[in-house]
Amino acid sequence: MSPGFCLHNLGRQPWSPAGDSKSTMPSFISWSLLLLAGLCCLVPGCLAEESQGDAAQETNTCKHEGHHPTSHKIAPNLANFAFSLYREISHESNSSNIFFSPVSIATVMAMVALGAKGDTDTEILEGLQFNLTQRSEAEIHENFQHLVHTLNQPDNQLQLTMGNGLFLNQSLKAVAKFLEDVKKLYHSDAFSVNFRNTEEAKKEINAYVEKGTQGKIVDLVEHLSEDALLTVVNFIFFKGKWEKPFEPENTQEEEFHVDEKTTVTVPMMSRLGMFNVDRSEQLSSWVLLMDYLGNATAIFILPDLGKMQHLEATLTMEHLSTFLEKRFMSSAHLHFPKLSISGTYDLKHLLSKMGMSRVFSSGADLSGITEDVPLKLSQAVHKAVLTIDEKGTEAAGATFVEAMPMSMPPTIQFDRPFLMVIYDKINKCPLFVGKVVNPLQK
Repeated sequence: MSPGFCLHNLGRQPWSPAGDSKSTMPSFISWSLLLLAGLCCLVPGCLAEESQGDAAQETNTCKHEGHHPTSHKIAPNLANFAFSLYREISHESNSSNIFFSPVSIATVMAMVALGAKGDTDTEILEGLQFNLTQRSEAEIHENFQHLVHTLNQPDNQLQLTMGNGLFLNQSLKAVAKFLEDVKKLYHSDAFSVNFRNTEEAKKEINAYVEKGTQGKIVDLVEHLSEDALLTVVNFIFFKGKWEKPFEPENTQEEEFHVDEKTTVTVPMMSRLGMFNVDRSEQLSSWVLLMDYLGNATAIFILPDLGKMQHLEATLTMEHLSTFLEKRFMSSAHLHFPKLSISGTYDLKHLLSKMGMSRVFSSGADLSGITEDVPLKLSQAVHKAVLTIDEKGTEAAGATFVEAMPMSMPPTIQFDRPFLMVIYDKINKCPLFVGKVVNPLQK
């Protein structure tokens, strides 16, 4: 399956590209919409409380955006969408790793909604968990505009970039307002390409994504139809460094229990220190918060044996907000696996189950994109990658000392499946959501 959306001509009359009025091609048009959640490259270490510098930076951002950034208004919707999509994915398989970017998927679907009309538009926005009786469509797109803007603010501590690209076939007559809106609201670059020359078109799209993800994602597009008219690419690149990384010399091979019958040996990082760790009896889980330098936090949730399904069914953004607001520092001996996992998902299947089926059907109305022919989305694929290791970028020879209690601290071992959320403290929303079932499963 090629990673993208394909749009089909729903009209009865054959369509000929510009400059080819005598073409006898069948009545078919495809539009590939590529969804990419870049690379989440984590450099883990133990955590500390939010620094005054982080708080000041967030305060300054709030002042710049107003008392509360406009993007805060859609944070609950993005969180609800994230957990709804997670549950749909987990229902497909309980034996596979999960990793995706709800922000990336929601942003690119909102861009599609800009060109949708009627019930098609309504289904997309409601599928993204928006109540259109409480918030206008114009306000929703304005909120996404601020989200994209704040995600792309320069930060010398945290690398976070979201990019949107429109690749239009030379023959396509797109609606001018659509092009203006995606540029203004989603900061989308627009490129004119010749999809008849599929190899050159693939090269241009892949080069754009490779550059946006700093070389981490290459050859995203493997197959591209010469009948394509428009490709929309979204990527999100994240690279964080912990305030206090693990020491590589402390990493040792240890067992990770995939399930009751399967055990694998993985490189397990370890550190003795003070952690933001707490026990949730409601979730039957241990919760570990690990802050990055900058404005992001990783939340790792380790359920008790046999309680993964309970955790998946119970966890909400309200739980995460409580953990983030009421932090509890405790000494612990932490064991955490190095890993590199990825997730690739058929969004046509998943989003249709979440109520966004019309845009993939013959009833789709995407006339806000082009009025040349009726179109529909036929494919959608999302890909995300996660890497966790010990590396840190602090200067060599840096020393950190922290007070430890006299009593023996507990050992917390992430040696069985766990959930994770990477949370943006400025926009108050999850950037990535995942489940680690097997650290060795690519």
